[in-house]
Amino acid sequence: MLQEIQNGYVKVETHNGVTSIEFYHPQSNSLPGKILEELAKQIHAAGNDVETKVIVLRSSGEKAFCAGASFDELIAIKTKEEGLEFFSGFAHVINEMRKCVKFIIARVHGKCVGGGVGLVAAADYAIAVEGAEIKLSELAIGIGPFVVGPAVERKIGSSAFSQLAIDATMWRNTDWARRKGLYAELHPDVTGMDESLRRLAETLSHSSTVAMAEMKKTFWQGTEHWDKLLIERAAISGKLIISEQSRKAIEKFKKR
Repeated sequence: MLQEIQNGYVKVETHNGVTSIEFYHPQSNSLPGKILEELAKQIHAAGNDVETKVIVLRSSGEKAFCAGASFDELIAIKTKEEGLEFFSGFAHVINEMRKCVKFIIARVHGKCVGGGVGLVAAADYAIAVEGAEIKLSELAIGIGPFVVGPAVERKIGSSAFSQLAIDATMWRNTDWARRKGLYAELHPDVTGMDESLRRLAETLSHSSTVAMAEMKKTFWQGTEHWDKLLIERAAISGKLIISEQSRKAIEKFKKR
C-alpha cells in the first residue's frame, strides 16, 4: 500500500509476517505534518494486524535517514495553537511506537537529525550503517528537543541526551551512537546492515507474538504517562517556534 502525500509518501508492505513502513520526502526525508500523521496511522494499523509479527521502520534513498521537522512547515506556523498541532504529530508517532505491541526495528541508512533521532530512539531495536551520524539541532532554531527528548533520554541516558541537546550544531558519529545505546548494531556497509536486518526480522517473525508483546510491555514500563507528557512538551515547542529568534534561525537554515 502506498499513501502518496504531496512531495512525499508513506509506503507499507507486508511479507511473511514482516511489515515494512517506509517514508520519503525530497528534502532529506524531512517530516511534514501529513507524513507524521500517516506514520502514526500505519504504525497503529500494523500493531493491530494479525498478519504482522514484526515492523521495520525505514526511509527511502541513499543519503539522510531523516532530517527531522519540515522547515517549510515550521516557518508557516503563526500561532502557538498551530505550533502545538504540528509538534503533536511527533508526539503521536512516538506514542504509537511505544504502545505498539509488535517490536519495531529501525533501519538507519544515513544521517539523523532532530525528530529523526527521536524515531530511532522510539524503535525497539536500531540497525545502522557507518556514516549514520546524529544531531539534535532544535536549540539551533530557538526551540529544544522537548517532544523527542523522553524517548532519546530513555534510550541513551540523561548525560548523553543533555550533551546532544546542548551542543545542537555538533554531529556525533556512529561509534558514539552505538556506545550510548541508540544503535543496537553498526555495520560497515548497507549490504551488511540489510543482511542483519533480514536475519533478525525473520527470526522475530517466527517467535511468539504473545511473548514479544509481554516483553515490549516490560521494556516500556514507566512511560504510561507519555500520552499526556509529550503533548505538554509539544505545547512548549509550539510556543517557542513562533518567536522572532526562531523565525530568523529557520530562514537562515533554509538559505543554506
